[in-house]
Amino acid sequence: MPEAFAGRIGIMGGTFDPIHYGHLFAAAEAASGLGLDRVIFVPTGAPPHKKYGGMAGASERYEMTLLAISENARFEISRTETDRAGMSYTLDTLVSMRDLYPRSEFFFITGVDAILDICNWKEPFEITLLCTIAVVKRPGYDNEGLESLPEAIRRSVRVIETPMLDISATDIRRRVREGLGVRYLLPEAVRAYIEKNGLYSKMDGEPS
Repeated sequence: MPEAFAGRIGIMGGTFDPIHYGHLFAAAEAASGLGLDRVIFVPTGAPPHKKYGGMAGASERYEMTLLAISENARFEISRTETDRAGMSYTLDTLVSMRDLYPRSEFFFITGVDAILDICNWKEPFEITLLCTIAVVKRPGYDNEGLESLPEAIRRSVRVIETPMLDISATDIRRRVREGLGVRYLLPEAVRAYIEKNGLYSKMDGEPS
C-alpha cells in the first residue's frame, strides 16, 4: 500500500490465538458495512490484558493469521505489534498507522466485550481522536452496556449489526487440548498449522 493511499482502512487487532471464522466474518461484515477499502489484521505481540498458560507465540499467531486471510484480497496483515518490544497497546498501533498513511480514515474493529473495557486501555480518549471504533456484536453481550461508556467514547462508536457466530478461541484451544475436532471452526490451513506445530497442549485460561 503506497503512503499516498487515502482510503478507508479497518484495523482488526487481537491475540488471534487462534484466528477463527468469527474473526474473519466480523472483519468482512465491518468492511462491507463501513465501505472499507481494506482491513489490516494486527496480531498482538505482548497483550497487556490477556495472560494464560499455553498461549501461542507472537510469530505463530502471525503465521496463523497470514494463512487465514490469504484468500481475501481486501485483507492484509501487519507486524506492527509482533515486532514491537514491550507491551502492545492499541493507541501505539493507531499512531503508527497514522504515520504510515496520514491521508487515510481509520476504523478500529473490535468486539462489544472488548469495548466495554476501553476505559482500562492506554489513553482511551486519545484513541477516539485517531479513529472511529467499529463495534461488532458477540454472543452473550448486548449493546446496552455501551450506554455506560463516557460520552466522548460513545460518540466515536459505530455498531456493526451482524449475525453472531458463537465461536470462541478459548473453546478451540480447549478442544485441541482435549483431542476434540475443530474442523469448520477455523480455516483448514490454520487447523493444519496448529496440528503440525503441536499448539495448545498446555493449560488454558482467559477467553479471547
